[in-house]
Amino acid sequence: MFTNELNEIYKFMGIDSKLLDLSHKIEEKLKDRFKIIDKVAEYNQLKVLKAMQDNNVSDVHFSATTGYGYNDIGRDTLEKVYADVFHAEDALVRPQLISGTHALTVALFGNLRPGDELLSPVGKPYDTLEGVIGIKETKGSLAEYGVTYKQVDLKPDGSIDYENIKKAIGPKTKLVTIQRSKGYASRPTLSVEQIGQLISFIKNIKPDVICMVDNCYGEFVQTVEPTDVGADLCVGSLIKNPGGGLAPIGGYIVGKAEYVENASYRLTAPGLGKEVGATLGLNSSLYQGLFLAPQVVSGALKGAIFAANLYEYFGFKVHPNAEEDRFDIIQAVTLNSPEAVIAFCEGIQAAAPVDSFAAPVPGPMPGYDCDVIMAAGAFVQGSSIELSADAPIRPPYTVFFQGGLTWYHAKFGILKSLQRLYEKNLISLN
Repeated sequence: MFTNELNEIYKFMGIDSKLLDLSHKIEEKLKDRFKIIDKVAEYNQLKVLKAMQDNNVSDVHFSATTGYGYNDIGRDTLEKVYADVFHAEDALVRPQLISGTHALTVALFGNLRPGDELLSPVGKPYDTLEGVIGIKETKGSLAEYGVTYKQVDLKPDGSIDYENIKKAIGPKTKLVTIQRSKGYASRPTLSVEQIGQLISFIKNIKPDVICMVDNCYGEFVQTVEPTDVGADLCVGSLIKNPGGGLAPIGGYIVGKAEYVENASYRLTAPGLGKEVGATLGLNSSLYQGLFLAPQVVSGALKGAIFAANLYEYFGFKVHPNAEEDRFDIIQAVTLNSPEAVIAFCEGIQAAAPVDSFAAPVPGPMPGYDCDVIMAAGAFVQGSSIELSADAPIRPPYTVFFQGGLTWYHAKFGILKSLQRLYEKNLISLN
């Protein structure tokens, strides 16, 4: 009886009965994988809970500060909680860090000096970092300050090119940046274990090099984080995984105290560092978002796996594929045409709780070299832990899907994207 009622409301929400039947079969097949995801979420939930209890989190820590933010005990305690969750010496967790790119920029500029070399051993980093580094000529880049850049591409099969990394590390190599997630590339996302092996290899060659991990989209997907396997710095955005959908802004930098302190001097000013920075009443959302994050991430992860299985069924190339292990929440689907990419994003937007009536269209975006389409009916603008999709409008026309504050919303969004492709005769349900 209840199944019939559920089917009826899905049909009322515009999902074709044939597509619904297929989704039930896929979901049944994924039950065992979903149980494993639930166990990871349970472990991470307890890890976060312990960090909050060990630091005696109280409602006094939710109070607002203004102006300079001196003696903001809520801010300082939250940073201790983050340090404990990541098993790190120190943390910088601030609403003044406006994005993952900004947090990475602060960490890089705080720890690099003129004459130093930055190395990426996993290929070109995410598009928005090109201007930061100076790969793309931009005012204020690291290149303008005399920081040189070198990269070692992954092998054609997506594996790490250890031989050429060894050759690339030289006397000037000061910091190695390792991007965990794939970004807009087709390469595999790195597991924490792979990151640990890479860091160990690099440290054996040059022990004093700083190893920094761009952890965006990867937090709480596994039971360990890059700081558990030797990362000196780990950086991410609060409007992705660790904010749990409640953080309205912010980023984090965790790791060794010296390097976190260096970053804090770049965020505020030399000599001020972590001592200043008002939280303006946001602490409660940052604490509660972190507390909810393991469960929210588990729902997004289920959505990604569900999407891979459904889209692979319809013959599309998906990355990771339907059976692969997952190390971030992003699902890439190669749709082969701009029309299919637009239809996909229209479906995601139509499934949103906010701005579901809007029609996403491709357009220019700061930091990108082509038009980009984005679908995100989010409570927090740009929040990619919420149901969202984006794609550069360029061959092979791959869309990147992520998020969903609940598994059920992620599921509905995926079905809605397929429904839109079906309505535009881009897939067949026969």
